[in-house]
Amino acid sequence: MGSVDPARPLIAIVDDEESVRRALKRLIISAGLDVVAFCAGREFLDALPWRRPSCIVLDLHMPGMSGFEVQSHLADAGHRIPVVVITGHDTPDSRARALAAGAAAYLQKPVQGALLLDAISTAIGSRES
Repeated sequence: MGSVDPARPLIAIVDDEESVRRALKRLIISAGLDVVAFCAGREFLDALPWRRPSCIVLDLHMPGMSGFEVQSHLADAGHRIPVVVITGHDTPDSRARALAAGAAAYLQKPVQGALLLDAISTAIGSRES
């Protein structure tokens, strides 16, 4: 994983699709941010005590634990980490539910790189203000 520069925000990617994780990781690294990727919600939550990200890019529909459940666990534990939701299954109900649970942004897959980086930047900025 390498060392993490404390001056650079750490972005967590939580998505069950390896190709999506790989592409998002490349994109976020190219923007000068540090990245850690997880293939499942439980894996991310288990690592949270040791690696606290500045922002989470979270897929909603994953086997095992959904993105909605990850959002709920974060809220229940009092973690105020901005979440950028990404989904390939956009519905008005999913959008409303994710935003009501505190998502900083809600984006559809395939995600446009510039749009995702803007959403991450805005989410991190709102956290620091």
